[in-house]
Parts: sequence; structure tokens; C-alpha cells
Amino acid sequence: MDDAIIIGGSFAGLAAALYIARARRRVCVIDDGTPRNRFASRSHGFLTRDGSDPLDMLSQAREQLGAYPTARFVKGLATGVSGGIDDFAVTLRSGDVLNSRRIVLAFGVSDVLPDLPGLAERWGKTVLACPYCHGYEFADRQLGVLQSHPMSAMQANLIADWGPVTFFLDGHAPPEGEMMARLASRGVRVEPAPVRALEGEGTSLSSILLADGRRLPIDALYVAPRSPLRSGIAEQLGCTIEQGRFGPIITTDAARMTSVAGAYAAGDIARANNALIAAASGAEAGIALHAGLVFGAIGN
Repeated sequence: MDDAIIIGGSFAGLAAALYIARARRRVCVIDDGTPRNRFASRSHGFLTRDGSDPLDMLSQAREQLGAYPTARFVKGLATGVSGGIDDFAVTLRSGDVLNSRRIVLAFGVSDVLPDLPGLAERWGKTVLACPYCHGYEFADRQLGVLQSHPMSAMQANLIADWGPVTFFLDGHAPPEGEMMARLASRGVRVEPAPVRALEGEGTSLSSILLADGRRLPIDALYVAPRSPLRSGIAEQLGCTIEQGRFGPIITTDAARMTSVAGAYAAGDIARANNALIAAASGAEAGIALHAGLVFGAIGN
């Protein structure tokens, strides 16, 4: 039996595993090799690794973790968790069952994108979610925000710090009152017409085609996707789940423990919305998990 099983091997999961391995505890990382940021060629804002390929960063992290004799990896998809503290059982899609005293949920979220021609293939390249991650690279170019979420108008206000912004309502009602005034004061142009397609060579973006036939020049489009949990394991286990800004998140306490004793959560599923914050949350979970092994279930 392992001391800990980590379900998900991206930034949060690997950080948790690293701290557990450094405590000389047995830790197993289960991962299917599809991290959320696999669509991006560069990761920004991560101290000492600004501008690095996120897949290279994860590869190096796995290599470093693998140097610890108590750490191991299982390639696969976890489909179920049963049991409880000191006796969790994790079932893989292959049918194999792994056992551990504690678990860390770090399986991440999926991004559900608006159904517009030309959008999905540009995701992570010129169709973006986070200006802090990718805004600097498009500074002072033609930027757009697509109305896809109740917070899209706020996103348009924010992104105006990176360059001239057009807020594409895509046929939706315009913001009211103070928000509309704020957009105007920030110099954000509001375009009411429905959007028909994104255009450009390859994954680049050159224009937005509107329903009335007009084409507006654009270099990057920001979208706030819906982000459901990638797995139903947390619900199956009985973890409390709350509604976040972009989708459900797993409720955790200050020690990153969920409402289920011995089960921790880190990364995007627990309100960490970029690689640096996800790694930090994973480190917190790993340290708290080790303390729980020593002192008994702590948290909550």
C-alpha cells in the first residue's frame, strides 16, 4: 500500500508528490498524459521558467520526481475511488486497483469552448483565457473579448490594459448602467453583431467574421470557457463541491483537505487557476498530507 496516491500528474499533482517523496513516504502518481495547458506552446508567469514550454516543464518535473526512490508513476486514468482514510482504493480504467492511506485529487478541469468555426483550433494560441498568462505577447495589438460568460464584460475592462479591445456581444444584450460606462471610459469598443467565424492562416487570427458580412481585424480573442471537473471521482467519494466563477470546484480547508478525511484536492479543481498557483496548492496539499500521516487526520 502507498502512503499517498495522486490522481493527476500536472503541476499541482507533481508538486504534491514531490513534497511527499521528500518526506520519504511512498507516493504514486496516476496520470493519463493530457494536461489542461497542452494546447499552449509557452507558459508565462512561472518564476524562473517564464516563456517555457509547459510540456517540457512537466517532463522535467517528472524526471526530478522519479529520482526519489519512494515515488512511482502509473500511466492511466483513475475512474473510481472507494474506501476512506488509511484504506483508499483507486480503480483504473484498466481494471487495476491501487491502495493508499491518503489521496490527493489533482485531475483538473476541462475547458468547454463556444461553438464557433475557427475557435477550437486556435485555443491556447490566439484564442486565450488568461491575459496574465498570454496578454503581454499581444500587447498593443488588436484584441477582442467574446461574450461567453457573465464575467466577460469585466474581462474586457481588464484586458484593456494590454491593448485596444473590441467587446463582441455576439448578439447578446449589452451590459447595463455602470458597466457600460466603465467600458466606455476604458476605451473598449462594443460590437453587438453576432459572430459567425474566426479567420486567419493556420492558428493565427486575423479577423472576426460577423453575421452582417463585416470583418473586423483582430490578433487575439479572449474567451471565458465553462470549466467542469474532468472526473466524477470527487462527487463519487462524497467531497463537498461548490460553484465557482467558471464551474464547480472542490471545497477544501486551509490544509487543502476536502470534506472527506484523508482526501486532499489541489490545482484548478480547488480554485488554483494558473500553473504557478496550482503548483503552490499542490505543495500545500503534499505538506499537509504528510503531517496527517504523522499526527492523524488534520484539517477541516
